[in-house]
Amino acid sequence: MTNLFDIKGKVALITGSTHGLGMAMAKGLGQAGATIVVNGNSSQEKIDNAVKELQSEGINAVGYKFNVTEEQEVKDAVAKIQAEVGPIDILINNAGIIKRIPLLDMEVSDFREVVDIDLVSPFIVSKHVAKGMIERRQGKIINICSMMSELGRNTVSAYAAAKGGLKMLTKNMATEWAKYNVQINGIGPGYFATEQTKPIRVDGHPFNDFIISRTPAAKWGDPSDLAGAAIFLSSKASDFVNGHILYVDGGILATIGKPSNEE
Repeated sequence: MTNLFDIKGKVALITGSTHGLGMAMAKGLGQAGATIVVNGNSSQEKIDNAVKELQSEGINAVGYKFNVTEEQEVKDAVAKIQAEVGPIDILINNAGIIKRIPLLDMEVSDFREVVDIDLVSPFIVSKHVAKGMIERRQGKIINICSMMSELGRNTVSAYAAAKGGLKMLTKNMATEWAKYNVQINGIGPGYFATEQTKPIRVDGHPFNDFIISRTPAAKWGDPSDLAGAAIFLSSKASDFVNGHILYVDGGILATIGKPSNEE
């Protein structure tokens, strides 16, 4: 049974993995024996620091700086990774941004930037990684979706549009590539305890109280909670799972919630 979840020796490229949930998944897959290819675009220093952090935990990790929205950069980077590290067995499209701006106030350029990074870049990176997977007749692609792939929320219209599109892109990738023994699925994270959310994760903060009361599990997710889902979708255990979005959200999407007068 353990062989079903074995990813030892697999090469996993995780975009936007220098911090946050990308780093959490990198640690999870790395601790399970995969070689981790860290990606970022803001600075080489961040990439180097992320690689050192992973290596300090005994994980085999390397880093490559490239812009996931620029096709030629992606094409060159994929070729370089495959020449220097090996064929990419697992791709996690994690890079993304969010801009919290009301629709009427949002500039078209801001909307396009979010869609470009959150939706177009998974298409670009997957396109060039999948070619090798199709030739080898095996591979795993995981697109990081969101609860906003299913629900709207004030001020996140561009993000919700992109993540909703990513859900359907995932299904269409599966439609076209499943016949080549490539599995393409998504993970939809709920609300997680990261450095980004730390300032609002305090008792009495309205959003913290909202998340605790709205989530059936009555807590924020720990970034390590994504590791199991990522390993499952990266391993033989998911060989007949395709076009599925696995929501790791403590049950938020399972319920309409409860009235304020209920415990």
